[in-house]
Amino acid sequence: MWLDVDIQRRMRAAGQVFDLHVALRCVAPQVVLCGPSGAGKTLTLRAVAGLLRPDHGHIRLRDVEVFEHTGQARVDVPAQQRRIGYVFQDYALFPFLSVRQNVAFGLRSGWFNPGPGVRDERVERWLQALRIDGVADSLPGEISGGQRQRTALARALAPQPQALLLDEPFAALDHALRDHLRRELQEVLAQAGIPLLLISHDPQDVAMFGRQVIQIDRGRVLGP
Repeated sequence: MWLDVDIQRRMRAAGQVFDLHVALRCVAPQVVLCGPSGAGKTLTLRAVAGLLRPDHGHIRLRDVEVFEHTGQARVDVPAQQRRIGYVFQDYALFPFLSVRQNVAFGLRSGWFNPGPGVRDERVERWLQALRIDGVADSLPGEISGGQRQRTALARALAPQPQALLLDEPFAALDHALRDHLRRELQEVLAQAGIPLLLISHDPQDVAMFGRQVIQIDRGRVLGP
């Protein structure tokens, strides 16, 4: 088991209350998180990544406690120190940084952006592996949707993460490109040996990556 999550978080917005109470254990190397919109899937990913702090519970990544708030125990490892690669649904690329700078940003620990002339072998490796080295000096607005998706993936992989979290990574792409990038991602995962937790509504994503499928609805995991 590479991920053990049992968390609670109450969310309030616009007079509405949403209770997230998710308990899941990822035992397969590739896990797909399914469920309707608003079920709590993205909240769960954000909590695992350290971008959302639960009210109670625990998160264990590869048998290491990265969050615990139970009884007297208090652990909350900062997001960057969790070494988790996270690809947002909209990719969240920096529009005024080049592709190479965006990928290098994942390696930074300070506030300053990577310089345009910086070269790092970890960055160059993934630019080449994902075949975006030819657009490395372009801005995100100058490249295709598939190239932006690859850029976000390269940025997540460059720091050699312990796990990869993907939130609907292919949703904005056409069918042909989705199929191509699914195969490409599968090859990358096999090469890097990184476990995957992926959110998707697409049956093709489930078929490709769903070694274990977890259903979430109304903030809770369904089934055993």
